[in-house]
Amino acid sequence: MPRSDLAGKASTPRIARPVPLRESVFEALLELIINGSLHPGQHLAESELAEMLGVSRQPIREALQLLSGEGWVDLHPGHGAFVHAPTAEEADQLLAVRSLLETEAATLAARNRTDEGVAQLRALCARGLTAIEADEIDNAVAINSELHATVMELSGNTVLAELAAQVSRRVRWYHTPVARQRGRASWEEHTALIDAIAAGDADRAGEIMKDHTEQTRRLYLSQLGEEEPPQPLPNNRRRKRRAPAPFGG
Repeated sequence: MPRSDLAGKASTPRIARPVPLRESVFEALLELIINGSLHPGQHLAESELAEMLGVSRQPIREALQLLSGEGWVDLHPGHGAFVHAPTAEEADQLLAVRSLLETEAATLAARNRTDEGVAQLRALCARGLTAIEADEIDNAVAINSELHATVMELSGNTVLAELAAQVSRRVRWYHTPVARQRGRASWEEHTALIDAIAAGDADRAGEIMKDHTEQTRRLYLSQLGEEEPPQPLPNNRRRKRRAPAPFGG
């Protein structure tokens, strides 16, 4: 075929290449870590993982290297791979950053709200309540992530949303162990947040989101013995927070 004819085909879609097996294995193992099927500190035997996923050991080994590079897995020469066990300091730092990002997002979402966006939030909240009442924890956690991502989208700040996306998976990892304990209260806080966004009350939306994320942070740390369990927040005002215990103390 003449070259000029080929030039006219430039807009023809390219055929997508298959995703490398190591990346598919990476995603599968990461999901198992996030949802708690592979728990912190658990030894990851390549042969067992290969059998479980129906692949050879080579893509398992490559995926474990990728997971190690992103801090999900710890590789110990001579001992093997282990699911990373986050320290209280790591959790506190990440959840504090999450609180800052999401508080700002809630404030902006109230200012930039749309009827369609508010309706989407209310639908997600209804689904979340149904899931938590049915004790479908994994589903509730996934819906929770979707709701928070929707608030980010409504903020209208692309850079903020991109930063939040970088920590969203790890936040989900921290949220999963406390989702059942947070229970219905978490979704009642979501309802109050959505009401504030719908009303265009930016200050109120930011305050509720800050309290909401603080509750999750404190409950997670309390499981590590770092803080007292969170108490109900009367009128969405937090109790005075005591200073966190020194790392390693």
